[in-house]
Amino acid sequence: MSIERLRVGLIGYGYAGKTFHAPLIAAVPALELAAVASSDAAKVRADWPGVAVQATPAELIARDDLDLVVIATPNDTHHPLARDALRAGRNVVVDKPFTVALADARELVALARERGRLLSVFHNRRWDGDFLTLERLLADGALGRVVEMTSRIDRWRPEVRQRWREGAGPGAGLWFDLGPHLVDQALQLFGPPRAIALERAGVRDGAQADDWFHASLRYDRLHVHLQASMLAAAIAPRFVLHGTRGSFVKHGFDAQEDALKAGVRPVWPPQAGWGADPGKAVLVTCADDGRFVETPVATERGAQQAYFAAVAAAIRGEAPNPVPPEEALAVMELIELGIRSAHERRELEWRIDGAPAR
Repeated sequence: MSIERLRVGLIGYGYAGKTFHAPLIAAVPALELAAVASSDAAKVRADWPGVAVQATPAELIARDDLDLVVIATPNDTHHPLARDALRAGRNVVVDKPFTVALADARELVALARERGRLLSVFHNRRWDGDFLTLERLLADGALGRVVEMTSRIDRWRPEVRQRWREGAGPGAGLWFDLGPHLVDQALQLFGPPRAIALERAGVRDGAQADDWFHASLRYDRLHVHLQASMLAAAIAPRFVLHGTRGSFVKHGFDAQEDALKAGVRPVWPPQAGWGADPGKAVLVTCADDGRFVETPVATERGAQQAYFAAVAAAIRGEAPNPVPPEEALAVMELIELGIRSAHERRELEWRIDGAPAR
């Protein structure tokens, strides 16, 4: 039995909208990419000739034939656009970071509850193959009790590009760009830390925003290090974990972004080959005779389109919200606390609802 597809309006057709959101939405049979709000109509029509193009976000939000509005615009516009879409009675997906200011994120969560609408944040890196592999290893107890994790994303982009992500405006810089991914993954794996200490800097010539950071999350018996750099020609492992039974090391980055950038369009369910990660992953253990043994680890297949498939099911009442706004709100609390930590140059405890994290 066929089910009528949910109609989706996408606001923004820059890097995030073109590379991630449009093809991932179109991959899901339960969704129809019906309209895009963009100032470059020719760019949209070249990729999606059958999709309506609206000149402004307001025109798209005003359409009464949309079941979902997806916001993929500069970070400082997330709050007002999501607020307007919720007030218009739309279900809403917001690209990460949720908002630039924590107070704005809290306002959106309250508004979604008041209006009875789905509000979700696009933390797509939960569906990266290496992260899914790590979740499996921890569930299986392969590492024993984890005592340390380093999670990092390194890039070699020595030239500062003229775009809002690398400018001096609100919501720019790596901590707002990659920090939400790494923080969200840490929270999913280990829950809330007791404290955070953040260092961030502009290390490239001409940098206008932070293009390097190191965040330390302190738990009772665990230390988590989150790092990112735009000036790393020698790429460090994506994940390194040490536990009481061994260590896990994963090299290379999830392949889905490169595939999407190359114009490969995914489908749902994923076809063979989609999300396959060629990066080396090993589990290192110590044998009874004292020798260290490296065992290759098969990496799970990534499937970021699973996020939008889950959103469609949640709107229909068939499954839970894949990224509830409360989880995205926790990420924003740590992002904002990290900014305070960097400014004050000290570790700060994270208090949830007035009580220290456990």
